[in-house]
Amino acid sequence: MSLKLVIADDEPLARERLRLLLADETDVEVVAEAGDGQQVLDACAAQQPHAVLLDIAMPGIDGLETARRLARTTPPTAVVFCTAYDAHALSAFEAAAIDYLVKPVRPERLSAALDRVRTFFAGRPAPQASSAAPRRTQLCARLRGSLRVIPLDEVRYLQAEEKYVVVHHVRGEDLIEESLKSLEDEFGDRFVRIHRNCLVARQELVELRRGGDGHVQAILRHGGPPLEVSRRCVPQLRQTLRHL
Repeated sequence: MSLKLVIADDEPLARERLRLLLADETDVEVVAEAGDGQQVLDACAAQQPHAVLLDIAMPGIDGLETARRLARTTPPTAVVFCTAYDAHALSAFEAAAIDYLVKPVRPERLSAALDRVRTFFAGRPAPQASSAAPRRTQLCARLRGSLRVIPLDEVRYLQAEEKYVVVHHVRGEDLIEESLKSLEDEFGDRFVRIHRNCLVARQELVELRRGGDGHVQAILRHGGPPLEVSRRCVPQLRQTLRHL
């Protein structure tokens, strides 16, 4: 089978190195290159490749978020991460990656990753891979070069802050590099939107109360400051509370 690939990295030299390594693979065709996550998604929609060689640290939509979106597409596009950091391996496999290569990518490791892709599309389970994104039970936050795992059951609410989301959980707060919209799409059964910048765990909602300024606020089960509720979210939240 001839493999159609997209190379995605914001550094042109890194893309060129991958192209040189792929030159030794006789059944591989590079159908597009991309420098950010949106370009990857556009290229995959247009070219329908078998796989993407995907960097993680890219401007705009990063590699992890791009992989999560690709995992929800039909037909599926396999993802092989090629990154300078090994700290994202857990998040990568949660995003249903076929393989995880650390730069500088060695030719034998790249060949092994491509074999995983071939196995995936031959209809046999590839080692450490799945044909669909696994159901996550935790979030991962960067912490001084390592990862902190936050079980979803411990998350009280998620609040967007610039390009990050602040996870408020039983042990404190952490930043994650995911969009609030993607979290809502993935975990809509666990969290409910109360504002354009905030999702609250359903089990945390106790009541809605009007504050002194006239705005509606959400009161949480485990205390903390009341959270502002946008006017358009009030009807849905009242409905949600009636069924809790």
